[in-house]
Amino acid sequence: MIDHQQLGEIVREAGRIAHDAWPGAGHSVESWEKEPGSPVCAADLAVDAFLKRELGRLLPAAGWLSEETADAPERLGRGLIWLVDPIDGTRDFLKGKSGWAVSVALISNGRPLIGMLEAPARDESWLGIAGQGALLNGRPIAASRRTQFAGARVPADSLAKVDRFLELVDKPNSIALRIAMVADDRADLVATLRWGYEWDIAAATLIAREAGAAVTDAFGAPLNYNKRDPRAFGLLVSAPAIHGDAVAHLADRAATLA
Repeated sequence: MIDHQQLGEIVREAGRIAHDAWPGAGHSVESWEKEPGSPVCAADLAVDAFLKRELGRLLPAAGWLSEETADAPERLGRGLIWLVDPIDGTRDFLKGKSGWAVSVALISNGRPLIGMLEAPARDESWLGIAGQGALLNGRPIAASRRTQFAGARVPADSLAKVDRFLELVDKPNSIALRIAMVADDRADLVATLRWGYEWDIAAATLIAREAGAAVTDAFGAPLNYNKRDPRAFGLLVSAPAIHGDAVAHLADRAATLA
């Protein structure tokens, strides 16, 4: 149905466009806030425009949903749709840190078929294909197989008192890269208790699932994509054996915050 090699070339070129504007490589880029606390920069828009054009040429039948493009309701009638975050982790991008990635997923009837993350500042190219496993820089990866919830590695800046039986590890600003850490056994658990958008997680959750991780919303329910409201409450990606414990541990907070 789709040329994976050509898709990979498009996503890698998107990563190069972003990297060519990245302050961490000595470049300067114009930035502003879409709303308080939500930064965007010229590189976001350049990558978005490039991907919309090239992915549209690659698969003209597919719809489009991106963080940096006005939502078009006609996407709801499409069986196929591209879900894109041109730069996930814009805060790290603007600070010259490496914790950002280009995120591209192809969705079919609410489920991810292909997920790609391009993180050129880390020399990382991630790929997940439904039913075919996950790769990092061309090598197969396998998710965490931790069996004990206590001591599970969590990429976060800090932990609430009730969570301090967990272990902090390095946290990139990109939620997609944090999810990918579970896919590559660099972390055991990623959990959020807030409303988030589909484009932030679609590619990475497929990569994690194909690597063997458990992937749900904060309540333990499956994730669906290309919804009328492109949000979900919370996310839980973990080693399969600790997933039930994580859902139970977060249940009261999830019910209060949802």
